[in-house]
Amino acid sequence: MRVLITGGAGFIGSHLNDRFLREGHRVVAMDNFITGSQDNIAHLAGNRDFEFIYHDVSNFIHVPGPVDAVLHFASPASPIDYLKYPIQTLKVGALGTHNALGLSRAKQARFLLASTSEVYGDPLVRPQNETYAGNVDPVGPRGVYDEAKRYAEALVMAYHRQHGMQTRIVRIFNTYGPRMRLDDGRVVPNFIGQAIRGEPLTVYGDGSQTRCFQYIDDLVEGIIRLLASDYVAPVNIGTTREISVKEFALIVNQAAGSKAGIEYSDGSRIEGDPQTRKPDTARAQSVLNWRPQIELEEGLERTIRYFRTVLSEPV
Repeated sequence: MRVLITGGAGFIGSHLNDRFLREGHRVVAMDNFITGSQDNIAHLAGNRDFEFIYHDVSNFIHVPGPVDAVLHFASPASPIDYLKYPIQTLKVGALGTHNALGLSRAKQARFLLASTSEVYGDPLVRPQNETYAGNVDPVGPRGVYDEAKRYAEALVMAYHRQHGMQTRIVRIFNTYGPRMRLDDGRVVPNFIGQAIRGEPLTVYGDGSQTRCFQYIDDLVEGIIRLLASDYVAPVNIGTTREISVKEFALIVNQAAGSKAGIEYSDGSRIEGDPQTRKPDTARAQSVLNWRPQIELEEGLERTIRYFRTVLSEPV
């Protein structure tokens, strides 16, 4: 296949590049580096099956030649990013998705949308399954991301119903691994960076809020299986091992060999930040025969090893 991956220089997109190339496909990655990085694709320079196009997908997309699949992963994804770029986040969710769908339709390509667990907002049910409509504040600060993704899902389904396009929607839960940015504001790089530097890990509030963390390789496997499937409705991809932020901090310190401990902060979390986040993955298990394979401790070991390398590089 020849696949287009928007956001191809981002954390998840860059790992998808590698997976498709490893399987013998050709990849066109598209990015404008708002949150992606050239470092994430530098190792692909000279690969004859890899092509990079610098472009903002909120503008019309043109890709010469055949395209067999379009994977739309372009978007700021961490709170620190989409609060810094609120309008760009809304535009890439709306205009970017529209443009990517238009290209996919013109090329008669299969389309996959990277959606998010944030479509559930601050959930009133736990775990969250794909039939739950969510509890989202459209005018709160997080609404720029939550509603952009909810609109994108609606647009994808409209193209499927109106034009008969082969579309897929993956709802991604908390994912971590190499190539995350240390400064992206999410708990995994925050904690790992502090642990490697020998600093106390900053936990906001009492640390009782819960998350489920999946390693990037498990997510990529789920995406590949979903793309190859005939399933149109959204599918959650995430791990169901739910732990508190406090417990996660202890695990990170142990994995990094840090004895600096934890420092509790009275600083409040971002408005609308969900107290709990846990996917119901029954649909992924039954439809895709997918289950996460990499335990948190193993994934953290790999990720910490990567960040040690990053932090040791000269600026």
